[in-house]
Amino acid sequence: MKGQHRLAPVRESGQSHAPSPRHGLHPPPHPPRALPGPSVRGMERSPRSLPPEPSLTAGPGRSCPGRPGQQSRPLPGPCRGSRPSRAVPSRAMAAPCYLGWDFSTQQLKVIAIDEQLRVIYEDNVHFDKDLPEFKTQGGVYIHSDRLTVTSPVLMWVKALDMILEKMKSSGFNFSQVRAMSGAGQQHGSVYWKKGSIHILKNASPELPLHQSLKGCFSVVDSPIWMDSSTASQCRALEKALGGAQHLASVTGSRAYERFTGNQIAKIYSQNPEVYKQTERISLVSSFAASLFLGTYAPIDYSDGSGMNLLQIWEKAWSKPCLDACAPGLEERLGCPVASHSVLGPISPYYSQRYGFSPDCKIVAFTGDNPASLAGMRLQEGDIAISLGTSDTLFLWIQEPTPALEGHILCNPVDSQTYMALLCFKNGSLMRERIRDDCASGSWDEFSKALSSTVAGNSGNLGFYFDVMEITPEAVGIHRFNRDNQKVPRFPKEVEIRALIEGQFMAKRIHAEKLGYKVLPRTRILATGGASHNKKILQVLSDVFNAPVFTIDTANSACLGSAYRAIHGLVAERNVSLADVVKLAPEPSLAVTPTPGAEEAVKVMVKRIVTFKEGKLCSTFMSKLGKNQPKPSDTCEDAAFFMSEDAF
Repeated sequence: MKGQHRLAPVRESGQSHAPSPRHGLHPPPHPPRALPGPSVRGMERSPRSLPPEPSLTAGPGRSCPGRPGQQSRPLPGPCRGSRPSRAVPSRAMAAPCYLGWDFSTQQLKVIAIDEQLRVIYEDNVHFDKDLPEFKTQGGVYIHSDRLTVTSPVLMWVKALDMILEKMKSSGFNFSQVRAMSGAGQQHGSVYWKKGSIHILKNASPELPLHQSLKGCFSVVDSPIWMDSSTASQCRALEKALGGAQHLASVTGSRAYERFTGNQIAKIYSQNPEVYKQTERISLVSSFAASLFLGTYAPIDYSDGSGMNLLQIWEKAWSKPCLDACAPGLEERLGCPVASHSVLGPISPYYSQRYGFSPDCKIVAFTGDNPASLAGMRLQEGDIAISLGTSDTLFLWIQEPTPALEGHILCNPVDSQTYMALLCFKNGSLMRERIRDDCASGSWDEFSKALSSTVAGNSGNLGFYFDVMEITPEAVGIHRFNRDNQKVPRFPKEVEIRALIEGQFMAKRIHAEKLGYKVLPRTRILATGGASHNKKILQVLSDVFNAPVFTIDTANSACLGSAYRAIHGLVAERNVSLADVVKLAPEPSLAVTPTPGAEEAVKVMVKRIVTFKEGKLCSTFMSKLGKNQPKPSDTCEDAAFFMSEDAF
């Protein structure tokens, strides 16, 4: 998402962490955790030679550097590298199992589950700690322009070699793996040099894979989701498609700097010879699948929706979008496939080197956000809300209406429906500031204040944006009383409810703008720091008029990939993912809507919607010319709306 940061969720109840779903479409890597069972995200580059070849066995680490630059995401919890693999009982490994992989920004993770969906193995390789020869920080290189952000492709391959050797050393029985799938950080792209497919197909099992593939990439450092260097390519794409809204209507999103089509356009315009040498362009997800398949894996519909290239309705490449980015692009991308597709058996390389069964199937890999949807086991009508430093919504939608904010993607577990992503930058840090100002820094006092006020806040309405918001593009603190008069302050308990209600009402409005409808069976699945505060969840339940459940999302993309591996084997028989994961633990019911709250909320939501028409904000709109610069991040009296489409 344009301007989005991937930031660690902040605990808002004094309890231990639960990481947010990865967003940004984007999301985020997390450090490994002990798993009791299944559970549900500036450095100037200098010329360098190929890194030396240290041992492929990574030991446990205790510290790791933070990610540099503006788009940093601090690791939740203590910093650490990889840790010893989880012990695998021999009886568990005698039964069939399924692997889920996650090629995320800072680490490569793997989970194995058995047929009862129990996690029987987990391991990871942390790029900075375990592969220091690549000299990444947070798994990436931030270039001197502070806009270009890349990761070395060979590091990902070497991490796979390393984790497989660790699994082998631990006694993992590869022959029992029936199928695997995986996830990759969305938007990142890999460029295979001409002739590479023959090397991939004929890799020697006597060598680690990274040694065979070290000359296979025409672009050795892949652009990733953190990159924001393609503004001119975004403008050109939107112009070619007749505007931002038309592009969103075709591909599910307006043009974003990190989206793959714009990255490809930049490479073609700046390095046409490199583009000419490229025979295949993969997403990180399809690149990872290619490593296991031993040939180029197709891009799946869901991850392909984050490229500004795929027609999400027809599930085919958009010729106008392809033509606007680079010539000959369709043949370099290959044909996209359904996300549940079985791509074929595992490459003989893995059977010969590690003992995988030749019958082990590779199910299409997808993006980390779609994989998280599978890991959280969303169903039709459900909403997953991560209440972290940035608040993120995952939505299951039947009939989406793409807008200028948010993203519509093909659903990874139901090819007839869609998923939506919305990110809100002013999350837990905004809540913490109001807690400090109005509740003496105490979440208990904050909760008591919420309990002392009623749904609808007696007509008092507030908008709280300490930093420039993504959805909508707005900044500042703005309070209105029941008579629609702007006021400088509220009583403390009114301020607290105005903040929480305002945040959740904005989420509902934008979700409905994308086509979401609250259904009688709707569940809200809450995770992140604030999901441990029941008074905050009560407001969430009242605003959406739906029950709220809490769910642990640790390693949701990795676990979702393992679920999808099982689903891929039966999907063609019209078996749903919900049927596949029936044995997984159910989320815990936290709160239900307060009787009578629905009508009060409807009145407030209607008032907020009128802001789109300028009925309550003509003063702000008159101050803001269309070409005025954006207000500063913390200006209290800054103009509220950055566009007429804010609400």
